[in-house]
Amino acid sequence: MSAADPAFRALRRTRQASARLDRKFLLIIPALIVLIGFFVFPYLYMVYMSFMTQTHKAAYISVFTVANYWQVMSDSFTWRVILRTLELGVVTTFVTLVLAYPMAYQLARASSRVKGFLMILVLSPLLVGVVIRTYAWMIILADTGLVNQAMHGLGLGPLHLMYHNTGIIIGLVHIYIPFMVLSLAGPLQSIDPDVERASRSLGASSWSTFWRVTWPLSMPGVVAGTVLIFVLSASSYVIPQLLGGFKVITMPILVVQTVTELFNWPLGSALALLFFALTLVALWAYLKVMNRVMRGLA
Repeated sequence: MSAADPAFRALRRTRQASARLDRKFLLIIPALIVLIGFFVFPYLYMVYMSFMTQTHKAAYISVFTVANYWQVMSDSFTWRVILRTLELGVVTTFVTLVLAYPMAYQLARASSRVKGFLMILVLSPLLVGVVIRTYAWMIILADTGLVNQAMHGLGLGPLHLMYHNTGIIIGLVHIYIPFMVLSLAGPLQSIDPDVERASRSLGASSWSTFWRVTWPLSMPGVVAGTVLIFVLSASSYVIPQLLGGFKVITMPILVVQTVTELFNWPLGSALALLFFALTLVALWAYLKVMNRVMRGLA
């Protein structure tokens, strides 16, 4: 078979393509190892442990039972905690989106010199740890904190912000707003300003231009940012624990308390898996709705 033979050339191209695929597969092996070792295997082990029986002599004993899930599903307190956690995630996501969108728009439309300065301002809070920033909010929002001292100076009554949903939402929004800004800035920057100017030149108002041009084109960033913030806020442990104390219990706090205080690892695993499944269902429904919305706006 000569090199000029079409069959030989086709065989050589097939072998070259196969070699390229083999090299690409080798590149993803480290990511697969990390994914399986730190995500898939722990979740599979948690599923196994959730069907085991509690014992005070060890984490569990290898006796199969579904009593853990029955206890979780039949406990009204658990469902109240789940609803409160999802509510905190939804409210935090909405407030973060409303506050972050103007910031992301200004960042996307700023000149290159100003954009660098704005990017530093957006990223600078990430240089301080979550615990330190949460303690700062405790100083600000406490009953004797800066806010209530200012209210007292104005002759107004105190605001009960600590150990309440309001304080937790404030802390969550402050911690996670940079992630929303970064999620929105990319899609907004990809929108050609000439498209907005063309809309204005055709007689559309600035408000109409935003809702008919800018907002639909930025929907991929909105969806990505809202999913990210909802997942982070719903799974947050430190912020609700410090700002909510023992008065506001969320699912991460309940899981940790079940494991560390009751030493009930199987029940804690069942709680975690139930919340994980409900969160996945909520995200699936949200993405389905948003896909239909984006197709309608296209």
